[in-house]
Amino acid sequence: MTVRRIIANIDTRDIAAARRFYGDVLGLDLLMDHGWIATYGSDETMAVQISVAEQGGSGTPTPDLSIEVDDVDVALARMREAGFAIEYGPADEPWGVRRFYVRDPFGKLVNILSHA
Repeated sequence: MTVRRIIANIDTRDIAAARRFYGDVLGLDLLMDHGWIATYGSDETMAVQISVAEQGGSGTPTPDLSIEVDDVDVALARMREAGFAIEYGPADEPWGVRRFYVRDPFGKLVNILSHA
């Protein structure tokens, strides 16, 4: 058996709100849309991973999602430009990542990061 992917599912009554945050700002592709569920991602770059944590590191809460990007500063600028409040960072962490926290439209804490 091989695990092919892991998908975080966010419960909401406003699926369209995901388009702006995950599609427009983060640039993820809409991979599936059945009206009652929409899946964003990229078949080309996604890796299978799951993390289990007691805390988020550097005294932060554990984020609901972590999304690695190729340029965290561009992602940060796009989040600010779109009006999303930054809750932590940007920070260069001692374990070799640059990151920030932001809440998605559903209140989920999202860790946006790049490896140094």
